[in-house]
Amino acid sequence: MTDILPPLQTLRAFEATGRRLSMTLAAEELHLTHGAVSRQIMALEDHLGVPLFRRMTRRIELTEAGQSFFSTVTRFLSELSRESENIRRRNDTNRLVVSCGVSFASKWLTSRLHRLIGKYPELDVHLEVTDAPIDFASGHVDVALRYGNGQYPFASAERIMNEIVSPVCSPEYREKMGGLHLVGELAKCQLIHEIGMTTTWERWFAMMQLPYPGMRGPGYSHGSMSIEAAVRGAGVALGRSVLVAEDLTAGRLISLFPEAKLEVEWGYDLAYRVGNQEHPKVSLFRSWIAQEVREFMQSIS
Repeated sequence: MTDILPPLQTLRAFEATGRRLSMTLAAEELHLTHGAVSRQIMALEDHLGVPLFRRMTRRIELTEAGQSFFSTVTRFLSELSRESENIRRRNDTNRLVVSCGVSFASKWLTSRLHRLIGKYPELDVHLEVTDAPIDFASGHVDVALRYGNGQYPFASAERIMNEIVSPVCSPEYREKMGGLHLVGELAKCQLIHEIGMTTTWERWFAMMQLPYPGMRGPGYSHGSMSIEAAVRGAGVALGRSVLVAEDLTAGRLISLFPEAKLEVEWGYDLAYRVGNQEHPKVSLFRSWIAQEVREFMQSIS
């Protein structure tokens, strides 16, 4: 196998020259002389038994074989570079990559992350905020926080918090609507919806044994957006208990009927690569967030 494969340095010279269609520019990029790049490409052509470039007076261009080989070499070098970086990251005990969903990051995690950094200053913490599926197979992410059902590909997960929903609005909106002392008065309110949630207003009204008013208010793709809409006085939202806690404490929101709580099937999960729970930096994060959750739950109980 090793006799069939061309030397790696010839592939790097070929890729840089094919990408820039200039041996001079490729030499500058690779910190080599023009002659060294030329010799490596000729060695590669001798190895393959075909010319890879057409050499003209003032320019070069890839041959048909060169174009085909360039596509393969580019893909190979890109995958090799990516996997090398993944291996370095896996063995880097200081770099901690945390992936977190948008709403949980904005309404809960980011206001606490400084305490993680303060407690473990040796950690190089990187927060990636996204609702995209977790790609643990690539080795890029160390831990992830997701709102879901606990099942994630290539990952182990532990539930850190469950939650409930109940109606919330701004103090100004409640005053505007005459106080909203009775549950039935919600039928005349603008209802704010979180798109994709299974715990809907329809289900909440059914739990309260009331007819659903059927008024379709504004819908938002993220819980944090629906909460911000409620803070601005746009209507009444079904506030997720974890996400609205700080706004309730600050008085930006009020809980209209706190006893009328609907349980949510999904919850907040801490996920990590299968078998990686005892890795030192993963273990530190697990310990830290467990303490943060305990303190948070005590504060809202």
